[in-house]
Amino acid sequence: MNIRSLTRGDGVVIGAAVLLFIASFLDFYSVDCSGQFCDKSELPNLWDSKLFPVLPTVVLAGIVGAVLIVAGRFQPQGRNLLGLTLDQWGTALTVFAAWSSLWTMFGGALEDNDKVGAGVGRILALIALLVMAAGALLTQRIPALKAPLMGAPAPQAPSPYGAGPGYGYPGPGGMQQGQAPYGAQQQPYGAQTGQTGQPQAPQQDQSATAQAQPAGPVGAQPAAAPAGDFAPFWFAVPVARPLYGEDGSPTQIAELAPGTWYLAVDQRGQALVAQTQDGRRGVLQDTTGIQRG
Repeated sequence: MNIRSLTRGDGVVIGAAVLLFIASFLDFYSVDCSGQFCDKSELPNLWDSKLFPVLPTVVLAGIVGAVLIVAGRFQPQGRNLLGLTLDQWGTALTVFAAWSSLWTMFGGALEDNDKVGAGVGRILALIALLVMAAGALLTQRIPALKAPLMGAPAPQAPSPYGAGPGYGYPGPGGMQQGQAPYGAQQQPYGAQTGQTGQPQAPQQDQSATAQAQPAGPVGAQPAAAPAGDFAPFWFAVPVARPLYGEDGSPTQIAELAPGTWYLAVDQRGQALVAQTQDGRRGVLQDTTGIQRG
């Protein structure tokens, strides 16, 4: 479970579910009475069996719907339950609970009396369920609600040994200062170095050394410069994003999770070629909101 997969809309749903749970213990009715027996009257709450079916259709439906919405954020994409995802089931339950709570406001047999009305528990339950249903329906449609509830973590500080955030290849700032890349020519032991770190021959023997030094191995070619201006970098996604194959097929090969750093090794227009921690490479088509390391 990665709580960074939650969005602000999920936070609204969780807050509304907490308010609904609190309201369920408050009075369902309000009584306008006077006299010495007024304070002794016991008013039911939403858990009272006398109010059946308010408990399953309002309280339980709303709370279970909120749990399914939040649980759906931690499930891999494409996993369904009877043809619908968990968040779709949860959204349907929250809308049903809000509709049921709305009908409870129209009263019943007890409210034929002018002194009996809606209690604070019933009113707060309706407000909570309306907010919950709105958050469930509008999270994927309003960018402010679709944004992650918690931001991605800051990049880790570079290790003195050149190790990056992990996965066996250096991350942001992972190369040590003065460290030679793989395959570079090593300096012989005892060679004198200047300010630039390159070996220098003694002053009196520079010309002779230059004449005697071979031009290099036969057939050797200079190292080619990287193509284009792209440089690999680390990045993190704000929400779970699918990773597709490099061949352009619509098949999903992995899913990038928030809170984890990945390495971008190439760029294709607006898309990035990303490498996962297990070495798989694929195309990240949706790069909106990513955080660069």
